[in-house]
Amino acid sequence: MSGSAADGAPETIPGRERNSGPMAHLALPLTEVLVVAVGWQAEPEAEAVIHRAIATAAEIVDADIGDAELAVMLTDDAGIRTLNCNWRGIDKPTNVLSFPALPPTGAGGPDEAPRMLGDIAIAYETTRREADDEQKPFDHHLGHLAVHGFLHLVGYDHEADGDAERMEALERRILAQLGIPDPYADRGRMD
Repeated sequence: MSGSAADGAPETIPGRERNSGPMAHLALPLTEVLVVAVGWQAEPEAEAVIHRAIATAAEIVDADIGDAELAVMLTDDAGIRTLNCNWRGIDKPTNVLSFPALPPTGAGGPDEAPRMLGDIAIAYETTRREADDEQKPFDHHLGHLAVHGFLHLVGYDHEADGDAERMEALERRILAQLGIPDPYADRGRMD
C-alpha cells in the first residue's frame, strides 16, 4: 500500500515500491506500461501485476539496473505477430517479446538522460489462452511473462541448455517471492 505525503510516509510511485528487506536500498527501474489493445480492459489489475513482477525481479537479479527505465506494451496477437515477423522473421504471434536497448555509444548525450533497459511486448490473446490451457490464474501467467521479459532485458537468455537452466532457476526464485507456483514444473521451457 502506498503512503502519502499527508500521513508522513514516503510517497511511492507504481513500479518503484520498495520492500523492507536487505535489498530495499537499491534503485528500481522506472517501468512504464502502455496499453495498446482493447482486450487488456478485461484485466484491470494487469498494470499492477507487471509493476510488482518487475520490481521484485529487479530486487533479486544481479544486474546493474540503477535508475534505468523500461517500457511494457500490452498489445494483442496481431500487434505482437507484426513485431515477431519484423524483428525475428517468425510470422506468428507469441506471448512475450523483449527488445533490450542498445548500450549508449560515444559522447554527446546528456549526462542526466535515463538509461534505457529496453522494451517488452505482451500479447493479450496468447497470454489468456495459455493461462486457460494450463489452468493457472491469468495474473500468475502475466507476472511470469513480465519477469521472463525483464530477464531478457538484463542479459539472460535460454538458447543454450545451461543458460536456460540458469534463467529458469532465477525465474523460479523470483516467482516464488511473488507467490507464483513454478511454471516449469509440468512443461518445457518458454520460447
